[in-house]
Amino acid sequence: MGPVNWVAVVIAAALALGISIAWFGTFTRKSGQLIPAKTETRSNYILVGVLMLVSAAMFGHNFARIGAETLQAKSWLYFMQTGGIAIAFVIPAVWLVELRNRTEPMRRVIDCAFWLVAYLAMGLVFWVLG
Repeated sequence: MGPVNWVAVVIAAALALGISIAWFGTFTRKSGQLIPAKTETRSNYILVGVLMLVSAAMFGHNFARIGAETLQAKSWLYFMQTGGIAIAFVIPAVWLVELRNRTEPMRRVIDCAFWLVAYLAMGLVFWVLG
């Protein structure tokens, strides 16, 4: 196992947090007006940042396990790993929870698409800094 790229971990988490802020700021508008978001507090942003840091650290560990030599020869593994985790684990979990909570279908699609975009963006960071 090679060393974890901690710089990439922190940057990937920060990028995912930024995507989260932009994504949900964009999709919380209806007919040109912002919907009051009671949950958008500073502590929630900190929590999202910490959780993205955990995800990025796990990706960093995963890429360290795969090894720099393999990743250099097969750079698509960055996106296959991050996108695969999103598609195989995160999106089904989010979809099922939101289905149970009777969230409207378009909202489910938007929330699930966020995770795919955020995880692929993390993969992009690791690829660029790898």
